[in-house]
Amino acid sequence: MRSLPTGTLLAAAAALTLSACGTTEPEVANTGASGGAEITVTDSRGEEITLDGPATRVVGLEWSVVEHLVALGVMPVGAADLEGYANWVSAEALDESVTDVGVRGEPSIEAIAALSPDLVVAAAGLPEGAISQLEEFVPVIVVPGGDAANPIEQMIENVELLATATSTEDAADQLMADFDAKLADGAAALDAAGLAGQSFAFMDAYLDGSQVLIRPFAEGALVTAVTQELGLINAWPGEGDPEYGLDDTDVEGLTVLGEGVNFLYYANDNDGGDAFTEGLSDNAIWQSLPFVQSGNVYRLPDGIWMFGGPSSMAQYIDAVVDALTTT
Repeated sequence: MRSLPTGTLLAAAAALTLSACGTTEPEVANTGASGGAEITVTDSRGEEITLDGPATRVVGLEWSVVEHLVALGVMPVGAADLEGYANWVSAEALDESVTDVGVRGEPSIEAIAALSPDLVVAAAGLPEGAISQLEEFVPVIVVPGGDAANPIEQMIENVELLATATSTEDAADQLMADFDAKLADGAAALDAAGLAGQSFAFMDAYLDGSQVLIRPFAEGALVTAVTQELGLINAWPGEGDPEYGLDDTDVEGLTVLGEGVNFLYYANDNDGGDAFTEGLSDNAIWQSLPFVQSGNVYRLPDGIWMFGGPSSMAQYIDAVVDALTTT
């Protein structure tokens, strides 16, 4: 099976209406009555959340926010679906101290309460009932999973919000500076190789019985935006969803991709395998596609979370540059 962000999982399973993105900009900190520095932020619901001080015991209920926390130097005390995180997110590893608090989208309230956290961070799409139960004993910040209108900017806003809540602004500044440098270096490498301005399409796929269902990352997907920043041109003409920029097609739909396209995709041998090689190796339509015939098909390494943060996107940039310049 393919791994999805929580919002997409819940929408597919229960047709839930996801929360609007809203603002995630932090407000100015106040001084609490106890003398400690209070921190107030506004999350994607428009809710003001006030913390007594920097959060140190944090539970993350979506892999992207868990990655952000670790990248900021805050090892969470709990996270959802540790096995899945280990399979799909290699940019920021969790240590053995982190407790599994259940599946994404349906965490164990009891397991979270037992950790005595001072903050829980969830992605939009977590059921309101679960949020209400959590808010009975701990502050909850909800961040957008993504925003196809401004995917890179939304990623940055989410990082900055968590940095404010944990007082790790310096780490956030360094994280974003490193990401900017990685983008610049990657673009320069592709330009030096004569690849700037070439077309690309990025996708994943999964098997549904004997059928291969394909998911293009359309305009507005985070990895699409990052690849465009590298100087490549998105060739997929379809529209994605407003949160993650994801589209759906089948092998016949790939015939819209013409000559000169670099076809990039990812899979995971630990969770579902490679649907392209397993399901399409003998497919006549697949074999007739120009990018297949020209050998411009590139599987990226396992363990890059395409819905992640600056650390995962840095991995993605390295993988794209390596794939296109060393083959």
